[in-house]
Amino acid sequence: MFKKIIISLTALFFMSTATIAQEAPSNSDMSWKDELSQSINNGMTPVSNGLSCLVFAKIPMNWTNYSGNEFSIADAQAMSAYEATNGAGSYGFCQMQAADHYIGIPFIVIWLLGCGIFFSFYLNFPNIRGFKQSLRIVSGKYDDPSHPGEVTHFQALTAAVSGTVGLGNIAGVAIAVSVGGPGATFWMILAGLFGMSSKFVECTLGIKYREIDENGTVTGGPMMYLSKGLAARGMPSLGKFLAAAAALICIGGAFGAGAMFQVNQSSLQFTNEIAALTGGEDSFFYGKNWLFGIAFLIAVGLVIIGGIKKITHVTEFLVPIMAFIYLSAALVVIGAHIEQIPHAFGLIFNGAFTGEGVTGGIIGVLIQGLRRATFSNEAGLGSASIAHSAAKTNEPVAEGLVAIMEPFIDTVVICTITALVIIVTGQYQNASIGDGIVLTSNAFASVIAWFPYVLTIAVVMFAFSTSITWFYYGQRSFLYLVGDKPKSELAFKMSYLAALFIGSAMQLGPVMDIADSLLLAMGFPNIVGLYIMRKEVKEMMISYFDRLKSGEIKPYAGDSAAEAAE
Repeated sequence: MFKKIIISLTALFFMSTATIAQEAPSNSDMSWKDELSQSINNGMTPVSNGLSCLVFAKIPMNWTNYSGNEFSIADAQAMSAYEATNGAGSYGFCQMQAADHYIGIPFIVIWLLGCGIFFSFYLNFPNIRGFKQSLRIVSGKYDDPSHPGEVTHFQALTAAVSGTVGLGNIAGVAIAVSVGGPGATFWMILAGLFGMSSKFVECTLGIKYREIDENGTVTGGPMMYLSKGLAARGMPSLGKFLAAAAALICIGGAFGAGAMFQVNQSSLQFTNEIAALTGGEDSFFYGKNWLFGIAFLIAVGLVIIGGIKKITHVTEFLVPIMAFIYLSAALVVIGAHIEQIPHAFGLIFNGAFTGEGVTGGIIGVLIQGLRRATFSNEAGLGSASIAHSAAKTNEPVAEGLVAIMEPFIDTVVICTITALVIIVTGQYQNASIGDGIVLTSNAFASVIAWFPYVLTIAVVMFAFSTSITWFYYGQRSFLYLVGDKPKSELAFKMSYLAALFIGSAMQLGPVMDIADSLLLAMGFPNIVGLYIMRKEVKEMMISYFDRLKSGEIKPYAGDSAAEAAE
């Protein structure tokens, strides 16, 4: 049944792409490239609006306005204006949710943050007491080549980090600060710290319930630990349902967050900078983001042929270099405005608890901070456990400890530094949501005039590494549902590459809604399973730290130590 559903969705994807191309507006003043971009946006905007409405449904804070009988003046005005354009009776639940005056907290935000808080306390803060051991494991001290798996702890970490450290840190933070103000930074940091515990739980389970076939290929992630883990607890039907839901949503997340958002923002940055160098609006490259999309999808296609081993070889090379370049430049910018640091932190803390000048006040700031942090570090979604499941280890908790580094690197360090760059340079004051990557680029350019060119390279590399990692996530989920067959794998590859092209031609708003919705929705089935299997994780964690303390778990000494023992 699931195989038929997935094949039908793949066919629908290609059919919708063709339909979008056929519905180009016949405006003689438009070039065909403008018609293509507008057609894609017109076709995808209803999809993005519908997904955003469902996933980010709000728990209302202004109950009286939506009691079912009473409407405020603002409500009546919004409804009248909408129905005047779209017809009587068209103002429904989604329009109400999207209205600026409708204040509420999306349930998904509470669900994801609550998971991190719960497991931090339930497991006695593994994000803090396991940090030192995490560094030891990542350094390679416990790497034993005889252990089952495909990649080292470090390679698994860089693959997972490449799926999180990227444009969510660069463009996503800019969106958070421009919409939610400097105060959004505080909630991003908080979400990152608690998210470390969520990552620990899901990646520990990822290793325990992974499967390794006769060729050494690993299949792991939420679809495995949900189905197998819950079956072991006498809940096979629930496990299969949650696993299928997680896999299906992960496929959508791969298309939205891994493909569309990455190519959208990297194409914007690349095209803007190249056009500026070659004639501005008269440049051949001006407005041709889709041209970059074609080149990008070809490059991605060449890498994804090689599978997880090829992907990790690329990510372990790209991620450290790009992170070093980006952070070094950020520190230069912050250093040039060192006197603004106390004021910046004052804005962050004051804005976090007042929400001055932000739609929705403190609730609006909180939502933006948590939404962007979760999009960036993916804690509670289960996606990173797909990459971590390939690690060479026989200790599930060890890989769980490796995973806590992701939200720390991604959100606590890189997102915070990006936010500081935007705040200390004052660029956030005149920003709008449409800026995205442009806002971050302008902040760097205010101190290092030539850095936008370097940032362009870094952005493309970050987007590239994120896209190939998310291809792997989506592919493993797709094959879990339809079976590991060559034709199925080819169908997914073609669909993923098509999504890259579509994303390059879309506007930021619809892309952001699709990416957020499809990515964060993974938290619904995943966290249900994490709560059910919480006791098992706690027992494994206690056992691991007891054995580590007693000396039973030791760093790998290599072949020489084994020979000496003989």
